[in-house]
Amino acid sequence: MISWPLLGHLPAMARGPFAFLASLSRRGDLVRVDVGTLPVYALTSPELIHRVLVTDARDYTKGRLFDRVRPLLGSGLVTADRETHQRQRRLVQPAFHRARMPGYAEVVRRRAHALVESWQAGQTVAVDKAMHELTLGAITETMFSAEPTEAAIAEIHRSLPVISRNTAIRALAPKALDRVPIRAHRDFDTASRRLRAVLEEIISHYHARGIDRGDLLSLLLSTPMSDAQVRDELITILLAGTETSAAALSWAFHHLGQHPEIAARVREEPPCAERVLDEVLRLHSVPLVMRRALVPVQLAGRELPAGTELVISPYALHRDPRWYPEPQRFDPDRAPPPAGAFLPFGEGARKCIGDTFARTEMTIVLTTVLRRWRLDPVPGHRVREVFAGVPHPRSLPMIVAQPR
Repeated sequence: MISWPLLGHLPAMARGPFAFLASLSRRGDLVRVDVGTLPVYALTSPELIHRVLVTDARDYTKGRLFDRVRPLLGSGLVTADRETHQRQRRLVQPAFHRARMPGYAEVVRRRAHALVESWQAGQTVAVDKAMHELTLGAITETMFSAEPTEAAIAEIHRSLPVISRNTAIRALAPKALDRVPIRAHRDFDTASRRLRAVLEEIISHYHARGIDRGDLLSLLLSTPMSDAQVRDELITILLAGTETSAAALSWAFHHLGQHPEIAARVREEPPCAERVLDEVLRLHSVPLVMRRALVPVQLAGRELPAGTELVISPYALHRDPRWYPEPQRFDPDRAPPPAGAFLPFGEGARKCIGDTFARTEMTIVLTTVLRRWRLDPVPGHRVREVFAGVPHPRSLPMIVAQPR
């Protein structure tokens, strides 16, 4: 790998970020990557990743990626430092207790049913947009039982995709470029300001009414959190609860369109949906997670000083041929990987708090759609994967048809 003066490996990453990440495992279990002038070390083996995320987690905190976006996204569970995360997780956990899942599931089921009933045979639908609207509608309904104004919901729908699309670019870009009028930076900053403002408006509305509506926002407001912290947690939940599920469902329908025999199996054997979703989450996981060493550490026989930045790529880990034979192939029946080689929702104390909600939501939507329709690829359309906080299809038109 060529490391350019001042730019490091950024040119190679810009040319093909997915391929760059996937190539690192061929260079060892611990690989130095220069992000501009900043050296970071990529971990490519399940053993090292488990040590950093679980066994020795106290020796690490969130890394540069999260520092770069924290001023704009706030200190929600995803971006918070260790102490803040521990406190906030205890306060937010009741919102994702299993006892609340049936109520959330009913919201998803009703919205998924309405969606499939709105389609007609022969219609071409933008599946990626439909899944985003569906998951965002479901999460906002569970968050705000008293429907916010249409303008507030419209602002959330407008700002959230912009933030998700540009998070990875903003996080990886050298800080010196923050003031350069790059469109991705301008869009990210503007969308972040708009989203914070509309959520603060909704929080003020709840305070003014002084009523516990039994929804997620009411639960958060009943805790000792400040309004600013509640706002940051809402941003986190909106991003995590929308982008991951919407992208995974879009990819699921894409792959099932390529493999109609597997789609038929899901109709006949609903438990097969879980294996399909696991395979989709394997193929299209988040590109980057970062940690920073708080103390001197030893990894792969190397002594690394405190302050060393480490990067973990679930996307690359899940496509490593050492753990997944023919890793590019979509195969829901593939053998389970070695321990620690499958991290769609992270691992350890910072594992995604909403993983049960996400799996429940995705399973309901997938089975509801497939019971009613078959989604076929549009002839000649090439589906491209976008490098973002959560990889998603650039566009995914599909043709609605009756199941065979």
